[in-house]
Amino acid sequence: MGLLADSCPKPEFAGARFELYKPDSFHQPMEEGISLFLYRVAVNLGQRNQATRPRPDGLRPRLPLPLDLYYLLTPWSPTPERQQRLLGWAMRTLEDTPILPAGHLNHYAPEPNVFQPAETVELFYEAISLQDMATMWEVFKPHEQLSIPYVARMVSIESTQGTRDAERVQTRVLEVGQWAVS
Repeated sequence: MGLLADSCPKPEFAGARFELYKPDSFHQPMEEGISLFLYRVAVNLGQRNQATRPRPDGLRPRLPLPLDLYYLLTPWSPTPERQQRLLGWAMRTLEDTPILPAGHLNHYAPEPNVFQPAETVELFYEAISLQDMATMWEVFKPHEQLSIPYVARMVSIESTQGTRDAERVQTRVLEVGQWAVS
C-alpha cells in the first residue's frame, strides 16, 4: 500500500486513500482510493526447506515458514471513469515494481528491520475463476466491485526457536553379515 500511496498521480487522485480491508470494511467503503483485501494464505511448498545459518549464539533457527498471500486489489471512486483510471494506474505501478526489496518493505513495516537485507517479496497478478470471484463477492453484497487478484509470494515468517547442530560424525561403522568395516 505504501508503494501505491507514494506513487499516486497527483493532483488527479490527491484525495485517494490506500487501506487494508477486512470483510466488514466493504459495507462502508471509502469514497476514493485503493483497498487490499487478504482473502487467502498458502504455504509456498517450493520454498519450504530453505537452509538457515547458525545465529551468533550457536543455535540454528528453525526453517522459516514461506507464505504466499492472496489479495484483492479494489479501486473505489464515485465515477466509473475515475475508478477505471485508478485501477489502470495501480496495475501499471505494480507491474513496474514486481519485486519489493527489503529496504522498501522495511520502510513501511511497523517495526525496524522486519525483513533481512536479502529478502524480497514478489508481486504478480493471479487469475482466479469467475465462479470463485462471484463466490467471494457474495459475502460482500451489495458492494460488489471491480477487483484484481494479486499474490505476494515468499513472505517468510522466521522462527524465534533454535536448535543446536549435532556433532559431526567422526567414524562410521558398517556391518555386513559377519564383516565389520571401520
